[in-house]
Parts: sequence; structure tokens; C-alpha cells
Amino acid sequence: MIRGISLIYGVYLLLPIVLLMIGSLGGSWTNTLLPTGVTGQWYLDVWQDTSFRKAFWNSLVVALAACAINTVLALPLAYSLYHGARRGGALAARIVSAMPVAVPAITLAFGYMVVFNTDLAPWLGTMPLLIAAHVTLTLPYLTNTLLADLRHLDLGRLEQAAATLGASGWQQFAGIVLPSLNQSLLSGLVMVAAISVGEFGVSNLLTSFQNRTYPVLLLQAFYGATGFACAATVILLILAGASALLSSSLIKARP
Repeated sequence: MIRGISLIYGVYLLLPIVLLMIGSLGGSWTNTLLPTGVTGQWYLDVWQDTSFRKAFWNSLVVALAACAINTVLALPLAYSLYHGARRGGALAARIVSAMPVAVPAITLAFGYMVVFNTDLAPWLGTMPLLIAAHVTLTLPYLTNTLLADLRHLDLGRLEQAAATLGASGWQQFAGIVLPSLNQSLLSGLVMVAAISVGEFGVSNLLTSFQNRTYPVLLLQAFYGATGFACAATVILLILAGASALLSSSLIKARP
């Protein structure tokens, strides 16, 4: 019974990917169950398309910027929430960390559109605003990953021992907390990058023609040649899978 459910779930997850791969190699796919013919031209067309190359770099810039900003913000935020929960503020810590996840992303996008499409702040469609939106969307995921690791490691005892030896608060944070969070930080940043690269809803509403991200351009591609759109999607899946495998290898290789 369990194996049967697992098999059905596996087919459910893999079937769309398999269909995309088949479509990316098909010569034509119009009103048929499967494409006809075999070709690799669609991948060459994607590579030669300047708009897709630009959209790919836009997504990469946004994802890297979101990872960098999240690192600066999430580490002290998770540390503060951890100590706040230990002092009786557990409910407040949960609310603060879960609020951005509980609020629909579309609400954030509409809020940004209202605020940043004015004479006072005419930043709608700019790259900094898009990066800020991705940071807001992904920050809770990294924060919660770090917070869970802090609770699991129970660093309170180590900090107390360091404090008895005369270590200041900053020395405790830099010498104990940061080295202990290396693995969770790396895995959390992979999640941030994956969410950012694949994010569509907010990006579609906030981006301009010049700053379109890869998923936004993918939707537009499906209104044209299906094989081209499938090839572009498979490329994104391969890059996401390769980055996940690389990060997994790095985590396993760490002492």
C-alpha cells in the first residue's frame, strides 16, 4: 500500500518533467498527444535568443543579491528570535518569522505597486525594487532554517560557558554561533536561490520589459513555439538540479 502510494506520487512529480523533456526534443507538437519528429534545434534557438540570455542573467543577479542580503539580515534576526523565545517571547518569535510566509505573495506585489508607482517613489520596474521584493519573500525561509538549527544545537550552554570565560556577546556570536550555522546557512541559501529563480507571481507584476526574469519570459514563450518553451524550461530544471546536487555535495564534504 505504502509503495503504491509512493509510486503514484513519484509519477505525479516526474510526469510533467518527462513531458517537458519529450517536448523539448520534438519537432512539432500541435493538437497531438506527443510531439512528432526529433530535433535538438530548440536548445540552440534558446541559446541564440538574446532576450532569454538577458532574462537568465537578470534572474541570476536577483537570486545572488537576495542570497547576499538575506545572509546579512537572517543571521542576526534568527539569533535575536532564538534568544527572544528563550526569554518567554516564543509566540512573538513565531509570529515574526511566519508572517511574511502567511501573507500571500500577490498581496506584497500589489502593495509594492501602489507604493512605488508614485511621483515620490517611481521605482516600479527597477531591479533594486525586484531584489527587495525577492528578499522579503525569501527571508522567512532562511530565518526559519537558521532558527531551527539554533534550537537543535542548544547553543545556550556553550554561550554560558563562553560568558564565564569572559567572552563578550559579539565574541559568542562570532566564535560559537556563526561556525555552528555553516551547514544550515548553506542549505538555506540554496533554498533562497531556488525560490528566487523560480518565482513568477511577484516578478511578473513588478518587473519591466528590460528587467524580465527567466520565469516571466518562459510564460510568454509558451504562447509561441511549444518546443522552444519546453527546451527553455528544461534548461532551468537542469540548472536547478545541478545547483542542488552541488550544494548537497558541499554540505557532505564539510567536517
